[in-house]
Amino acid sequence: MHNQEDNPEFSAGLVRPELASDDERDRALRPHFLADFQGQEQIRSNLAVFIEAARERGESLDHLFLIGPPGLGKTTLAQITANELGVDFKVTSAPALDKPKDLAGILTTVTERTVFFIDEIHRLKPAIEEMLYIAMEDYELDWIIGQGPSARTVRIPIPPFTLVGATTRAGMVSSPLISRFGIVQRFNFYTHEELASIIMRSAGILGAGINRDAAFALARCSRGTPRVANRLLRRMRDFAQVLGEGTITSGIVSVGMEKLEIDSLGLERYDREILSSIILNFGGGPVGAETLAISVGESQDTLEDYYEPYLIQSGLLQRTPRGRMVTDRAYELLGMEKRKNARNDDDANERLLF
Repeated sequence: MHNQEDNPEFSAGLVRPELASDDERDRALRPHFLADFQGQEQIRSNLAVFIEAARERGESLDHLFLIGPPGLGKTTLAQITANELGVDFKVTSAPALDKPKDLAGILTTVTERTVFFIDEIHRLKPAIEEMLYIAMEDYELDWIIGQGPSARTVRIPIPPFTLVGATTRAGMVSSPLISRFGIVQRFNFYTHEELASIIMRSAGILGAGINRDAAFALARCSRGTPRVANRLLRRMRDFAQVLGEGTITSGIVSVGMEKLEIDSLGLERYDREILSSIILNFGGGPVGAETLAISVGESQDTLEDYYEPYLIQSGLLQRTPRGRMVTDRAYELLGMEKRKNARNDDDANERLLF
């Protein structure tokens, strides 16, 4: 199994949002208030109403559940929610909550109306999740004191707070947990126009010159994802500085994308390896996610969370009850011929799963 992160020439760090660290450069480009948040218009407009209503009533905002692929702004929107409400913001991820005391340690320090963000909430352990139920509904914590027959449960009150849970895998979140969220919002990939606006804004913050045509060219390569767009923007700034005259032009974007092995759809080498593997090794599919992940040397979680959503959105891959199948468009993109005995997707039982 090959390790792509050890390959310095591999461009996945630019197009896979989970690989790059959440450093100061990323945070510097993030909007801080709803007025600066671009895209996701329905989420933004609805949340503006909910926040204003909670603020006028002096209440904590209902618990908020955010669904969508990585890099679309879930963490940013959670921080914006706290900023708009003028309250404290606490952040963690489900894997970091290993024991009940980890959750208790955070919840016992929240202040009135604090926004508490849990990323990857689908990975909560059952004991943590059950503890969270009472905290979300009753603003109390059940804490066990002692051991064995003498153990007793003490209920500790905590201030009203807002839990913001984010996930890339809504199907893995239990129904009892989802039902406790008063607001549920699903993120979509951004349009080229929205990404171009984000790129122009980020370029201004970075002090990088870029024209509108170049911003759109870069947007088309950004997989519908602002985090990817911002990372590619920084690389194009490097190319413009060294190979050009300092301004990012369409020509610089074209040269830069070629050097990074990223095509005009935003696909990089690993995306093409996934599609090629399905065609060459499995006759175009269907093939199960676990088998496909093994064939390309990647974890199933990474395949399903970070590659499939965009390949499906781009019309190159289908997820059916029997497994993953490439589309005719994938054959055209790769310049491959579809075998006559390859399975097709005409069967009504192999419709897309969402």
